[in-house]
Amino acid sequence: MPLHLADVARGVRETQYAVRGPIVARAAELERQGRRIIYCNIGNPQSLGQRPLTFLRQVLALAEWPALLDGPAASAFPEDARAAARRALTESPYGLGAYTESKGFRFVRDAVVEFIRRRDGIPADAEHVFLTDGASKGVQSVLRLLVDGPADGVMIPIPQYPLYSASITLLGGTQVPYYLDEAREWSLSREALETAHAQAVAKGIRVRAIAVINPGNPTGAVLDAANVEMLLDFARKHSLAVLADEVYQENVYRPQDRFVSFASVLVRRGIDDVPLFSFHSVSKGLFGECGHRGGYLESRNVHPEVMAEVEKLQSVALCANSAGQLVTWVMVNPPRPGDPSFPLYDRECKEIFESLRRRAARLQQGLSAIPGIQCNGLTGAMYAFPRIQLPPGRTDAQYCLALLEETGICVVPGSGFGQLPGTFHFRTTILPPDDEIELVIEKLSAFHASFTRA
Repeated sequence: MPLHLADVARGVRETQYAVRGPIVARAAELERQGRRIIYCNIGNPQSLGQRPLTFLRQVLALAEWPALLDGPAASAFPEDARAAARRALTESPYGLGAYTESKGFRFVRDAVVEFIRRRDGIPADAEHVFLTDGASKGVQSVLRLLVDGPADGVMIPIPQYPLYSASITLLGGTQVPYYLDEAREWSLSREALETAHAQAVAKGIRVRAIAVINPGNPTGAVLDAANVEMLLDFARKHSLAVLADEVYQENVYRPQDRFVSFASVLVRRGIDDVPLFSFHSVSKGLFGECGHRGGYLESRNVHPEVMAEVEKLQSVALCANSAGQLVTWVMVNPPRPGDPSFPLYDRECKEIFESLRRRAARLQQGLSAIPGIQCNGLTGAMYAFPRIQLPPGRTDAQYCLALLEETGICVVPGSGFGQLPGTFHFRTTILPPDDEIELVIEKLSAFHASFTRA
């Protein structure tokens, strides 16, 4: 008997993931027909021209093919890259093709601990670090830990990254949205948090956790220390776990802003009764290594018996991929001043950062100049989430599909991320190269004028 849609689990059928939804499928179809498509739908830096960091790829090449270390080609690699590869091979005696322990290589987890110490000036525990296939797998594991049915709710920002809404739906839980304030640069308010929580409790929902994305996706907003402290106080009051998605911590573009980790505020405030799960990834920042699927989950204030359950979830998947673990190691343990590879590594990182900062400023300026489009400052992450004025009866999904068909620009409707009722948005990345950013702005301007006249 054939398998029909009705035979598929309801949670799967109800799950939506707009970043790779029907508009992206249509874009791929048009591309197969010979159309030129500018993919602005997903934060995939290397697909839009960002070059890999040389040192990372040298270490990967040597670790994946150890014969290079002893052959005539070895001299083509700087000594610190060779030393890093030797260390990786010593710590993984069976090579990168073998399973690792479920939590991931110990030497990489030790490096994550040292990275947190350097970044925040606080201690960490390698036993509370789990290496994951990107941050998404860590988020999904924690949600799997907390959500056991429709009575369990998780607070998520609106707009949010669809990983959260999709995962909660897949698990059969309940989304508890809290709205960010677009009029105040997508700021976070205690009033909005309390309102969202109270409404959920009134419906009989047991709110288990709150997710926060800092810097924000899709908003790009950067939380300051006061915001982080406020959210932790809120979580403490309502006995919530905190899921801190911090994958864009290097993508902060305004000089007056800086990334403040939730772990640093938790420790400095001496908060020992708020469970915190923090996530980082090699896919964003200055690495853009999306395909290598590397990242980590760090936990604090979590009971040992619960930690054992997290490890069990990791064990079900055996381990994170070993190459991604190695990329994570290089991310948290990069060349230092004085190392042979440092000058090139430092120059490449600065060039990538300056290019992202420049494109963020240009895209915000260009979008804001289009009548009928409002775009807040792009202060962090890799996206813009402009508000668009549409004729009565039109939707953002129709707008984005028409934009794709007419211009070849692929963006995602704001409805896929959540938005205040009665408003319309789309999300676009800042990742196209400079010349394509100009083309995107030019085509968007002409399209928007045409679409809103119709």
